[in-house]
Amino acid sequence: MADDAKEVNNGYPEELSDENMEYIYIGIIMNNPKALSTYYFKADEFYFSDEELGEIYKSILFQEAEKFAPAAAKENYNIPRERPNTYARKQEIKKIVGQKNYNIEYIYIELKKLFILKKYYIKAATKKIRDKILEITKYELYGEMNDEEVQNAIDQINVTAGLSQSILNQDATNALLSRDSNLTTGVNLPFPILTKVFKGLRKGETMAYAMPSNAGKSRLAIDIVAHLAFVEKKKVLIISNEMSEEKMRLCLITTVVNNPEIQKIHKQKVSKNEGELLELKFKPDNPKKSPVDENGFLLQDEKESDETFFDRLFEESTEFQKVVSVTDWLSDQMKNTISFIHVTEHSNEDLRKIILNYYYKDKIEYVFYDTLKTDIDNIGNGEEVKKTATVLSNIAQKFKIFICSSLQLLESNTLPVNLTINDMSSSRTVKEVLDTLCLMKQISNQSLNKYEYSDTDTFDVCHDIEKSTDVDVRYYACVVDKNRAGAKPTVLFKLNLSYNLWEELGYLRLKQIEEE
Repeated sequence: MADDAKEVNNGYPEELSDENMEYIYIGIIMNNPKALSTYYFKADEFYFSDEELGEIYKSILFQEAEKFAPAAAKENYNIPRERPNTYARKQEIKKIVGQKNYNIEYIYIELKKLFILKKYYIKAATKKIRDKILEITKYELYGEMNDEEVQNAIDQINVTAGLSQSILNQDATNALLSRDSNLTTGVNLPFPILTKVFKGLRKGETMAYAMPSNAGKSRLAIDIVAHLAFVEKKKVLIISNEMSEEKMRLCLITTVVNNPEIQKIHKQKVSKNEGELLELKFKPDNPKKSPVDENGFLLQDEKESDETFFDRLFEESTEFQKVVSVTDWLSDQMKNTISFIHVTEHSNEDLRKIILNYYYKDKIEYVFYDTLKTDIDNIGNGEEVKKTATVLSNIAQKFKIFICSSLQLLESNTLPVNLTINDMSSSRTVKEVLDTLCLMKQISNQSLNKYEYSDTDTFDVCHDIEKSTDVDVRYYACVVDKNRAGAKPTVLFKLNLSYNLWEELGYLRLKQIEEE
């Protein structure tokens, strides 16, 4: 049994026992034996906390309600043990409960939920799983769950027992320093034009964006997620079958350190790329005081322990102090968490259970799935991607959750502004299911002079794209291929993946050839 769970009769934790509800249920079927034709418990569902009430239930099943109970309701039960006062006890319960008008269906479902939880709590192989089962009763929306959804939540616990799950912004400073780390307007995006054309990220809808391989799909997800969590104050879930927990957390730290909007919140003006953060490359306030490398970063002595080096970094580098201040701030943001789960082999049903478990447990209403692929039973069958997208769309609509997925774009010669669904590497029919679809591709540096962008979609005033001297800076065209909310513009992005900075510059088009 869980060490911190207060146990009552029969060793069940207090949270899983409601003897008053058992009492009411017995009273209802005493007054209406016909109810047992529908509202009964099979032998493998029999988990009364009050032993006497359990025996009375069996007694009713085989005596007062025997002709109403179906055969399945009576299978595998042993003979009820009656006590001298059993008859009097029955009459007392019948009289007291009969004085009030109870909803049999509600009482039965609530009791069945507890019986299901007890059943799997006892069977659980580890304390960790028992604690997770016990935690279901504390889900924010537990009261809205039915018995089937409680069963699904337990199944999800078993499905994900061996998977990597975490709160990405928890313990961010230690993660940074660790050397062992393996139809109403929705919430705003960090991009004004896309926010306007999509009317924000709206719960109940599904969105997808497609990019070629290694173009930054996961990093764009982190950029949007960080904005949702720390600017818009929303709880978010990331389901990833690509980037690991360590890589996602490092990308999150990089984003939060450098993102201008989030800097206004944590109040630390600092610029560090992901490589420098990973390798703890920081410049000292006084370069002449300490040994530095050719780039001016503090060097760790061969005989110097990590702890001593960290202390010295903190003492000698304001830059390092600012970054630690940011990661400490990040660790404290537990009201607007970014939950993370890494999945590998999983089915569409597993995916559904994972999302609903986080929905009921934490009331998470924004989900990012990176990357949308076929489930394990249909690898290589591109048409099956639509089925997975349909599962996600059904969840979004039924539970009013916003779900965004990333998709793979083919490597092709199609101009970035001319991308269509035909440039998708997976099922083209996935578009039918989605509410919003964006196709994104880098504009080569050699062809930047062929494009122009504007602050408005009328292109009254146009600007040339300035080629950057920074080799990490890229320009992407974002073609809105589907938008149930209306307009479908093409938008220009300037980005730097080393800092995970994504900037929406304006509306994009090929330069117009003037007619003579």
